[in-house]
Amino acid sequence: MKKVLKFLLKSTLVIILLLNLIILFSGRLYLYKAIYNTYLKGQSGPSSIEYQIFNNRPIQALEPKKWLISKQYNSKTVTPEFERLMNVVEAHALVIIKNDSLIHEQYWDGFSDTSHTNSFSMAKSYTSALLGCAIKDGYIKSIDEPVSTYIPEFKTGWRSEITLKHLVTMTSGIAFDESYGNPFSFPAEGYYGSDLLKACISYKNMKTKPGTVYNYLSGNTALLGYCLTKAIRKPLSDYLSEKLWAPMRCENTAYWSLDKKDGLEKAFCCINSNARDFARMGKLYMHYGNWEGKQLVDSSYVAQSTVPFDCKETSGIQNITYGYAWWLTEYKGMRIFYMQGMLGQYVICVPSKNLVICRLARKRRIKGKDHTPLDVGYCVDEALKMYGDK
Repeated sequence: MKKVLKFLLKSTLVIILLLNLIILFSGRLYLYKAIYNTYLKGQSGPSSIEYQIFNNRPIQALEPKKWLISKQYNSKTVTPEFERLMNVVEAHALVIIKNDSLIHEQYWDGFSDTSHTNSFSMAKSYTSALLGCAIKDGYIKSIDEPVSTYIPEFKTGWRSEITLKHLVTMTSGIAFDESYGNPFSFPAEGYYGSDLLKACISYKNMKTKPGTVYNYLSGNTALLGYCLTKAIRKPLSDYLSEKLWAPMRCENTAYWSLDKKDGLEKAFCCINSNARDFARMGKLYMHYGNWEGKQLVDSSYVAQSTVPFDCKETSGIQNITYGYAWWLTEYKGMRIFYMQGMLGQYVICVPSKNLVICRLARKRRIKGKDHTPLDVGYCVDEALKMYGDK
C-alpha cells in the first residue's frame, strides 16, 4: 500500500512539474488562472456567475425605469415539460416581453431580477450596436473603414484589406482558433488572459479572403472592440452606458469584465447583468434602434444587422445565419433574430408576434439538426402557448 501511495505521489508531482514547464515555456501564464478557476473548483470550463474573478468596469444605470407591466403578468405557468427542459440546462431566468410590456418572469436556483450573470457572447451584439453608435456620432467614418486605421500591425500584407464590416460580420478571414476545449485557443486566452490585443494580433494567417466567408470566431469582435475604444477615446463600458444602457433606462448597473486592471473590455463576451435589462436590447432592435421616441442606433444599421450578410458560410452555401453580430433563423414560418451566449444565454426577438424572450442558464444544450439552437424553439413555443400569438 505504501509503495502504491509513493508511486501515485511521485506521478502527481511529475505531472505538476511537466504542466508547469509547458505553461512557462509556452508563455501562456493565463493557464494558471484558467486551471485554478475551473478544474481546481470542480468545473470543466467557465461559469456564468464568476465575474468577480476578473477586473470589471461598471456600465452605469443612471435613470432606471421599470418595465411596463402587462395586465396578464404571470397569469400563466410554464408546462411541466418546459420546466424539465429548463432544469436540464440549470436555467437562471426567463423573462418574456409582449407588446413592449413585461408579461412573464420566472427565476430558478436563487436567482432574481437583480442577479448578475454573464452574457458571454451576447456581448457581441452590444459591441455591434456600439459600432453603429460610433458611426452615427461621427467617431468612425463608415463601416468600411480599414482596421489598419486603428491597429498599425494591419497596415501591410493581406490584413490591410480587413475592414470593420468584416469584423462585425465574422468575415475577416483571420485564422483564429475557436476551439472551446483547447486551453491554447483564442477563447481561453481571451477569457483568462491579461493582454487581449496581443492575443488578437498574434494570429497572422489567412483562412479565407476577407469579406467572402462567414466563420464565427471571437477574435473578430475582440479586435472590433479595440478599434472602437481607439475611435471613441473612452472605455467601451462608459460608451455603452452613455449611448444605450442609460437611455434604455436599465434598472441595474452592469459590469463588463476586463483583460486586466484598467484594461480593455472583453468585447467578445462578459457583460454581467440580469434578464430584465438584457431584454431591453431586444425591444430596441425590434423598434429599429428607437427607444420610446429617441433614435439610439440608426434604423438602417439595425436593419442591416438583422438580415444575413452577403457572403458564403463555411459549408459553401449562402449565409443565412449571421448579420452584424445577430444570429438569424426562420422557425415555423416566423422570422427570428437573437443574441446568444455560450452557456445558454439568449435574447430572442420574434417581430411578427411582438415578442422578446430572455433566457439565462448555466449550461448549453446540444444543437438540433440545423444551425438554430433547440432552446430558441422551446422558448418561443412556450411563450406563444402561454400568452397567445396575437
